[in-house]
Amino acid sequence: MAAFHNAAAAQSQSQMETYRLDIGAGVGMSGYLGDANSGNPFSHPGVGLNASLRYLANTRWAFRGILTAASLSGSTKDMSNVLPGGAAYDFKSWVYDLGARAEFNFFNYGLGKEYQQMSRFSPYLSLGIGVTMASVEGDTFTAATLPMGVGVKYKLQPRVNLGLEFTMTKVFGDHIDGKDLSDIYLIKSSFLKNTDWYSTLMISLSYEFGERCVTCHRID
Repeated sequence: MAAFHNAAAAQSQSQMETYRLDIGAGVGMSGYLGDANSGNPFSHPGVGLNASLRYLANTRWAFRGILTAASLSGSTKDMSNVLPGGAAYDFKSWVYDLGARAEFNFFNYGLGKEYQQMSRFSPYLSLGIGVTMASVEGDTFTAATLPMGVGVKYKLQPRVNLGLEFTMTKVFGDHIDGKDLSDIYLIKSSFLKNTDWYSTLMISLSYEFGERCVTCHRID
């Protein structure tokens, strides 16, 4: 009986363990909105990659540092607007974004702790700040960014998470599609006006580490 009780207690304690950090990586699709595409952001799909580190504040809030790389492309040939002289412009670029985001889970995300009504599945929202560097035809540009995301996460194992996230990133600049596409409609850009956007749809895996608490001080 003693051995059975100790095993049950150890299992209960294992279920109570939580972790402070989460490291992960994702892959998916990227898209662009700007002077060379004003409609569907995924009309010219590219490749998106990311790596991230989360601080798990509690079951509802997390804070995430994330590095994203995405290939972007667009063409005015697909648009209804006709440029002077029938000119057409297109581009291909890579953007690299380093940012920090806050995430809010709609449910208490995790396993165990039934008294807290934990859920192994939760939708979430994210909002952050960042800086993007774009590389277009040998030129580079940098600008501040505002990423806004919505996603779902699912706990495959106590320390392994599967995620799906869609993010729209506002770029406070008009050069991720190249300097030749700036102001092609004679609308001057500013910090907020006539700027570019890019989007990503990513699936990710992450692993939690850094035990928060491994000792239970209550004995029933």
